[in-house]
Amino acid sequence: MKLVKIDKSQYRSVNNQVQIGLVAILAILSLVFGQLMIYFFGVKPLPGAESTGNFHLNFTGVILALMVCSLLVRNLREKSKFYEVYYVWQLKQLQNKIFRKLKALQQAAKDNNRDALVILSFYYQSLALVYELDNNTLTMSNVNNELDKLQQAIDAAGFTINTDEFTPEMLQAF
Repeated sequence: MKLVKIDKSQYRSVNNQVQIGLVAILAILSLVFGQLMIYFFGVKPLPGAESTGNFHLNFTGVILALMVCSLLVRNLREKSKFYEVYYVWQLKQLQNKIFRKLKALQQAAKDNNRDALVILSFYYQSLALVYELDNNTLTMSNVNNELDKLQQAIDAAGFTINTDEFTPEMLQAF
């Protein structure tokens, strides 16, 4: 995966639209599916009686709505308008995979393992990109400090590293 320059304002706009749209669709479809399930399969309430026990039908409605939202996301991710949102989502997933192996990567980087240095360079630069897009200014200084330390380690080892060298398969060695 390569790091791509993303237009922050367009990303934020489309990301907000996607999030609001998915929440609205999930809420509306949950209600609709739940009510349809109760109408066709539920126990009819009696005047003055206790709960009808239709919770499982409402829950099934939520699950069906979640499935529809998942199908919608799966189909929309290929559209050019949603490229940036999907790219950042994939980048965050990859960052999570790297984070799970971060201790091993940092140890290997101390031993001047070139692949570990490439992975860490990609990781910290991708964090900087995502934090910038998400306006996460609180932890940006930490990321910049880690990038500086990493660059010093790369220079001390005598390597020239480019994040374009990174491939997700490199993680399998750690």
